[in-house]
Amino acid sequence: MVTLNWNQVNTWRLAQQHLLERAERRQMPAVVTNLGGVQAQLMSAAELSLWARVQNLTPAAVREALWETRTLVKTWAMRGTLHLLPAHEFPLYVAAFSTFRHYRRASWLKYHGLTNDELEALLAGVRATLTDTGITREQLAEVIAERTATPKLRELLRSGWGALLKPSAFRGDLCFGPGQGRQVTFVQPTRWLGEQPEVAADAALPALLRRYLTAYGPATPDEFARWSGLEAAVAKRLFREPGDELTAVRVADWSAWALTATLESLQNMELSSGCVRLLPHFDVYTIAVARHSQYLLPPAQRKRVYRAQGWISPVVLVDGRIAGVWEYDRQHAPVPVTVSLFDPPTEQIHQGIADETARLGMFLESEVALTVQHDDGG
Repeated sequence: MVTLNWNQVNTWRLAQQHLLERAERRQMPAVVTNLGGVQAQLMSAAELSLWARVQNLTPAAVREALWETRTLVKTWAMRGTLHLLPAHEFPLYVAAFSTFRHYRRASWLKYHGLTNDELEALLAGVRATLTDTGITREQLAEVIAERTATPKLRELLRSGWGALLKPSAFRGDLCFGPGQGRQVTFVQPTRWLGEQPEVAADAALPALLRRYLTAYGPATPDEFARWSGLEAAVAKRLFREPGDELTAVRVADWSAWALTATLESLQNMELSSGCVRLLPHFDVYTIAVARHSQYLLPPAQRKRVYRAQGWISPVVLVDGRIAGVWEYDRQHAPVPVTVSLFDPPTEQIHQGIADETARLGMFLESEVALTVQHDDGG
């Protein structure tokens, strides 16, 4: 077993996730690729996750990648949550999540008020209806109800946001198109992105594991299952199969696995000193470390970061450790930015926060007013 320390692991993760040094703006799609997707249940948070990793990024650049150049695609993916994915790897994610079977269980069907035949009709209806021209959820519900001669589907699709459309996304039959005002639209991925090669599930799942460990490792099977949404038994099997491609590591009193190919860079990683980043709600870094967060933030502060109902706070990251939380309010000008640190800041950390806030103002195209406070939650 290889022994590592948290400074090596934290600095390596920062480097892998473009948090140690921001990527150039033209590299934004590659950043999404390296991260294994960016969570996008809040689109503003997804944009800020990329801002934290890409130089001089603007929200318009993210929208351009989604709706014009189509180098990014928005769909339900890991954990059944909305993500931005690299378009060129869309078939890999579809192949991996086509293995999901939970929506065929009697309990899932009963909860959503469907029979198995109605589910099949819904899946076929989505596949036959969507094109490269986006239609809203209401329009899709109307067309599917008429096409399948199942009026019940009209109300079910209108009433439950997303849940009944996720199975189509997992199968690669649906992704998001450009919005119509405040309404989202859906398109057929093959028509929207163009024909892409198919990927077999037995190749996609190991590739997904490698992608995860390359960005977020070392990690455990349980952490991979939580990140991906795969069943625990599947995750454990994937960790067993690669043989010498994985190596057991120990970090303090925590045991995990790393890609063998990454061990040299992990062991030779120089200590980061004073790297400050402001990460938004639901950032992929904060999500990935949730299961071993006790090593990266004071345990007494966990509930301020990982909140009820799956809500994840914006955090202040200092050398890979969670040093505080922050918030901002776009409804005011200048935009107030309030940083609450768990411990009194050094002058270096305070300056790092000020620098990041100045960059945030450029991203928001607004003046910002920064307040830094020491708030241990006591």
